Amino acid sequence: MSAPSERVTIKDVAAAAGVSKGAVSLAFNHKPGVSEATRERIFAAARQLGWAPNSSARSLSRQSVDTVGLAICRPARLLGLEPFYMEFISGIESVLAAHDCSLLLRLVGSLEEEITLQETWWRERKIGGSLLVDFHQEDPRIAPLRKLGLPAVAVGHPTLTGGFPSVWTDDATAVSEAVRYLAALGHRRVARVGGPGGLGHSAIRAVAFARTMEELGLGDGLHVETGFSGDEGARATRSLLLAAERPTAIVYDNDIMAVAGLGVAAEMGIAVPDDLSLLAWDDSQLCRLTHPTLSAMSHDVHGFGTQVAQVLFDVIAGREVVSRPVATPSLVPRASTAPPRA
Repeated sequence: MSAPSERVTIKDVAAAAGVSKGAVSLAFNHKPGVSEATRERIFAAARQLGWAPNSSARSLSRQSVDTVGLAICRPARLLGLEPFYMEFISGIESVLAAHDCSLLLRLVGSLEEEITLQETWWRERKIGGSLLVDFHQEDPRIAPLRKLGLPAVAVGHPTLTGGFPSVWTDDATAVSEAVRYLAALGHRRVARVGGPGGLGHSAIRAVAFARTMEELGLGDGLHVETGFSGDEGARATRSLLLAAERPTAIVYDNDIMAVAGLGVAAEMGIAVPDDLSLLAWDDSQLCRLTHPTLSAMSHDVHGFGTQVAQVLFDVIAGREVVSRPVATPSLVPRASTAPPRA
C-alpha cells in the first residue's frame, strides 16, 4: 500500500500502472498517445491510490470555476414534480450565474452509481466542486469522496455528513413545533407520513416526532414511511384513515404528499379541517393553491440553495468554511388545521 493520499504523486501512479509519468499526464488530459487499455489501467491505479492530477488539486485556489456537479438519487419523473428541488436548484443557479458557472446535474439510481460518477467528474476535470444531497445514515459516499479530495458541500446535518462542510435545516426543532401546535389545538391522535427511513433527514424527523409526542403524553404517534410521490402519499393517507382509531391530524414530509392526502380525505368524505387537520412541509405554491389552503412548515428553499452554492465557492477558493444551519422552518397556519371536532 502506498503512502497516504495527500503524499501520493504522479510518479507513484505511473509506477503502479507500469507506465511513464508522461503517459499518466496524457491519460488525464485525454490526449492521444496511450491506448484505451493503458488509460483505464492508469485510472484504476489512480483510484486505488486516491490520487487526482495536480492541476485538479490546484483548482481549489483558482478564482474561475466553469462547472459544479449535483447528482440526485431520485426518479426523473418524481424530481420533475418535486417543488423542493425546483426551488433549491433555482437558488443554486442564481449564485452560479453570478460566477458565470454552469450546473452539471445528473440523476442516478443508487449511491454507488453516484460515487463512480463523482469520481469520473473529478478525475476528468469536468467539475470544480460538487454539492452532495440526500445523506443516508452511514452514508457510503463519504469515505471514497473524501479520499478523492473532491471539493464539496454537504446538504445535511453534520452528524450525517462525515466531516464535509455542511449546510442544513434544523428539522428536529421544526417537527417539534409542528407537533406542539397540533397538540395545542387539541389533537391527541397525530400521525406522520414521512420519507424513506434510510434518509438521514427522515430519520431525524421521525425521532423528533416520537420524542415530542411522548413528552406531551400522547404516546409515540403513528408513523408511515413511504416515498415522496403523490401516489405514495395518497396510499399512506388512505391506510391511516382506514385504521380503527384514525388520526385527527397528519404531518407530511413534503407538499406533494400533503396535497395528495387532501384529495384522499375528500374522496373518503372526511372534512378538512373539521374532521382532519393536515400540515405540509416546505410551503411551496402548492400549499396556497389547494382548497382549503394547506398549513405548512415554511422555509426559504430558494435561499437554502443560494447559501449552499455560496459555501461551495468558498470551499473551492480555499477559504475557511464553518458548517452552519439555515433558518429553521417556521409554522404558517392556514385553513387545513383547526381544533378537532368534539
